Amino acid sequence: MEKSLTVKSDLIEIEKIRSFLEETLKDFDLSEEAYYLIELSLLEICINIVRYAYSEEKGDISLKIWNQEKEIFFEIRDWGIPFDPREAPEPDIQEMVKQGQTGGLGIFISRQLMNGFEYRRENNQNVLIMHKSIEEIKASGSI
Repeated sequence: MEKSLTVKSDLIEIEKIRSFLEETLKDFDLSEEAYYLIELSLLEICINIVRYAYSEEKGDISLKIWNQEKEIFFEIRDWGIPFDPREAPEPDIQEMVKQGQTGGLGIFISRQLMNGFEYRRENNQNVLIMHKSIEEIKASGSI
């Protein structure tokens, strides 16, 4: 099973991504909590792309989901400014709370929730592939 979706990098398109995830992930019999945490991981990355990948014009975001052996894979592509999310510094959460800062946790959360988080630059595209163990999700009922 492999499914894909391409949308414009606009916050209004996030609902299409959410619907695509719901439709695609329903076949995996995930708990509500597991589904929510996977959705959170992907939407955080996509929202960051909308906000930061394209300087002035809108571009595309492509999402592909497939399973291989006992893993669910999520590939997110954009044609925006090169950015490797693995190099984003780990946030100082205590300092963020002290300063009342909101935001800045999306990449950190996504890296924590997934088993794999790989990035490459290919054909002028940012390519992020995240994966999660199906067995781990089903064994614990969550991520």
